[in-house]
Amino acid sequence: METASTIILIGSSLLIVSILTSYLALRIGTPLLLIFLGVGLFAGIDGIGGISFNDADSAFLIGSIALAVILFESGLDTKLSSYRAAAWPALSLATFGVAITSAVIGVAAHFLLGLPWIESFLVGAAVSSTDAAAVFFLLRVGGITIRDRVRSTLEIESGSNDPTAILLTAMLVEAALHGWGTPLELAGFLVKQVAGGAVLGVLGGAGLAAFINKARLDPGLNPVVTLAFALFLFAGTNELGGSGFLAVYAAGLVAGNVKLRGALGLRQFHSGLTWLSQIVMFVMLGLFATPHDFGAIALPALALAVLLILLARPLAVWLCLLPFRFSANEKTFMAWVGLRGAVSMLLALVPILGQLPGGQVIFNTAFLVVIVSLAVQGWTIGPMARWLKLIVPPRRGPVERFELELPGGADQEMVAYTVHPKSPAARGQRTPRFARPSLVIRDGRVVPLHKARTLQAGDMVYLFTPPSQLPLIDKLFAESRPLDQDDRAFYGDLALNPDATVEQIAEMYGLPLSLANAQRSLRDLLRNEFGGACELGDRMRMGGVELIVRDMQDGQITSVGLALEPSALDKPRVPLFQGPERLWQTILSWWSKRSFRRWQRRETRRERLPARALEAPTLAGKEPERLEG
Repeated sequence: METASTIILIGSSLLIVSILTSYLALRIGTPLLLIFLGVGLFAGIDGIGGISFNDADSAFLIGSIALAVILFESGLDTKLSSYRAAAWPALSLATFGVAITSAVIGVAAHFLLGLPWIESFLVGAAVSSTDAAAVFFLLRVGGITIRDRVRSTLEIESGSNDPTAILLTAMLVEAALHGWGTPLELAGFLVKQVAGGAVLGVLGGAGLAAFINKARLDPGLNPVVTLAFALFLFAGTNELGGSGFLAVYAAGLVAGNVKLRGALGLRQFHSGLTWLSQIVMFVMLGLFATPHDFGAIALPALALAVLLILLARPLAVWLCLLPFRFSANEKTFMAWVGLRGAVSMLLALVPILGQLPGGQVIFNTAFLVVIVSLAVQGWTIGPMARWLKLIVPPRRGPVERFELELPGGADQEMVAYTVHPKSPAARGQRTPRFARPSLVIRDGRVVPLHKARTLQAGDMVYLFTPPSQLPLIDKLFAESRPLDQDDRAFYGDLALNPDATVEQIAEMYGLPLSLANAQRSLRDLLRNEFGGACELGDRMRMGGVELIVRDMQDGQITSVGLALEPSALDKPRVPLFQGPERLWQTILSWWSKRSFRRWQRRETRRERLPARALEAPTLAGKEPERLEG
């Protein structure tokens, strides 16, 4: 009894410390996951807590459960619509990108750490995948707003690249213990893992949604059912030879994109559970680490972290995204957001479980790489996005909105707004019929509707509305925000009707006209340019101006911006991330300028030398010759 109480006391104390330090970290901008890891280190064997925890089996079990919970919530909170524009680039990064990163780091680890080739590639496989918990947290809670296509690519990649890294790790450990199998066996193992995980995940997610909607359990039981089902699906898929991590992510994705009874409560429950899982997983891995062993590998691990951040990840991003429509600055940002986290440390436990000679070295190396990644990349995501000019300027101010889910299967939501002083509603704009409130509270008192036809700043209004109308109602009650000069660089100087034809715009602004596109509307022109998957901020050149997707609703372009002077937003900050043609042109231009400067310096030296210095001494009776430059 005393031992159990002591364990519970220590565990709850670590949770409380993690939560309190996370509050401080949010105020100073420190990556929270790094804080949780630090709590574990300080409480560990070499820290002030002196807690000894060296059970690799328990660490892997707890970490796997926590990661399954995180991946299920990641899928539950990801809109399927984001896959339309981001699925293929994300899956390319999640497969080929992981392989490229693993190969580059594996070769470097062989020479820096002196490990055998298989164990060296195990280091590469362990740090090859980005961490879903870190990426989701920093992109969604980090206070930056970037284009949907970029954010969705990073989120989908982080949620789907774990199976690839796990497969690589499993194959390498199996090869180290029992030798390599035939190519057919390796291909069969890969197909079974990916196909099994994907199929069982989709079927499981559909079955879970159908059960929740038809069983009509007590609302308090629904979160318990989803948690138990996610863990059952994870373990069952692993037992059948599929990828359990891919299965729970796919199940969450399917269940989160259908009408689900009690969806708001389920999301709130799994969001809190994900926070708990992250804290437990990172604190536990911090406890498992042995900092007194870090000194022997600190420099090689730091060198590997630098190679990962500046070479392996950028190379993988550049090669995998060549076929896709991303700007050079967007590729630079995606290369920088290659955060490593708990997945890397969990995979680094596998060689220890397999009792490989270099297992502890692999874990310690991966641990240090993760710390460097979280500290360097996690701390600078916001500044990097601003430096690359990828922040999407807000079209309106913050929205104070609360959503209340109605019982049953009603296709309506009850929402509450606080009317902003600079909103159209507070300035007297007529409220559309679909946005008329059912209840108005002013100064803490209910105001009869017939006396509240003119809304005032600070009013709390309640209304029933279908979810599809929420973006329109947001504009009515939120702050109207005029575009400043920086916003115009993103959205354009003028707003055009998307139904206007190319011919009309060309005639109005004296632009070159393509007869093939003359009768096309601006909406059709942009949709054709971007393959029907337009998003806010997409731009295309038309003569000396740029057309920009300025506003969208329900996936349709509702306003087109016209930039009279094309901005430098797309000017590459890092030349490496250009397309192959532009990169070759940049290299040739740099070489030409370099050669020209060298020629200028030689000519300057020739002019400054006295005439006799240009004559060579007579050798073997030969006439003096002029020195050639």
